[in-house]
Amino acid sequence: MRLGLVGPLPPPNGGMAMQTLQLARLLGDEGLEVELVQTNAPYWPAVVARLKGVRAFFRIMPYLLRIWRLAGRTDVIHLMANSGWSWQLFAAPVIWIGWLRKTPVIVNYRGGEAREYLSASARWVKPSLARSAQLVVPSGFLRQVFSEFGVAAAVIPNIIDLEMFYPAATQSRDNIFTLVITRNLEPIYGLDTAIRALALAREAVPTLHLKIAGSGPQQAELQRLVEQLGLGDAVAFLGRLERQQVVDLYHGADAMLNPSRVDNMPNSVLEALACALPVISTNVGGVPYIVQHGQTALLVPRDDAGAMADAIVKLYTDTTLRNALREKGRRAVAQYAWEEVRPLWLSLYNTHTVAA
Repeated sequence: MRLGLVGPLPPPNGGMAMQTLQLARLLGDEGLEVELVQTNAPYWPAVVARLKGVRAFFRIMPYLLRIWRLAGRTDVIHLMANSGWSWQLFAAPVIWIGWLRKTPVIVNYRGGEAREYLSASARWVKPSLARSAQLVVPSGFLRQVFSEFGVAAAVIPNIIDLEMFYPAATQSRDNIFTLVITRNLEPIYGLDTAIRALALAREAVPTLHLKIAGSGPQQAELQRLVEQLGLGDAVAFLGRLERQQVVDLYHGADAMLNPSRVDNMPNSVLEALACALPVISTNVGGVPYIVQHGQTALLVPRDDAGAMADAIVKLYTDTTLRNALREKGRRAVAQYAWEEVRPLWLSLYNTHTVAA
């Protein structure tokens, strides 16, 4: 089978980029002939990146040409799609080119802001989706969102590399209780709430520390908030880490915080669970579709620093709860191993290749 795979690649190490990278490697190992077209390819020549008025042209035109050629020499295209301008510029053209060239396009939609985007743009999105072979989403949350707009979707979950993300040999090593966050420093991820929660929780547990792995436009603002709250010695900004560094971070931590305001199926939460790291997350989007409060994670309302602080203190003081979350969370992510997800994708590719 000749498979076209269209999507972003690291850097940055975002969820969709990492899923694209993993799929390309794993499907190639299965014997598929995978041709990858990158949606975030570097500008060529590099100087174009500084020319704001014309750089979009230098990215879009070569991209469309590559997609046209891809559709002419593959049996099926797997398209990684997101909301907003990403949909208009990089997803919709793939569907229409595939339709024109009679190559089935499977749309793998992953945007956590899907409901907001469809509310404003469904009339533009649905005609394109109608010309795709199949819509696939990674969670029951997104399937529900699309159903609200009269669009059916199949669910195939994200893939977690359980050979890379695995439990640490030992747990807490000293009296410092370390919390970690592995999200980009952007407003939708709510890191300001987590920092305020840390300040509140330290009133009861002064040994709490927070390590933040990620980069983004809010870094200076968040660092000022840390200083304003007197947390300079308790919060460390680590910048963007490579995957093995993230694993090492999880292995050296006691709990993971996911303070997102918007989310779909966060890989960071699943990877933390695979490392047997207890998770405290906001109860937003697709998160309650992948974890159960009190069983595999602790869930709190979004933008509620007090509730997150209470959950941190509870997790710190209740060893039995911590151990239960570690064990149940680790077992829950087994369904995202490649051995479980593999037959779903291969069956779908075969179905639409035969149909075409």
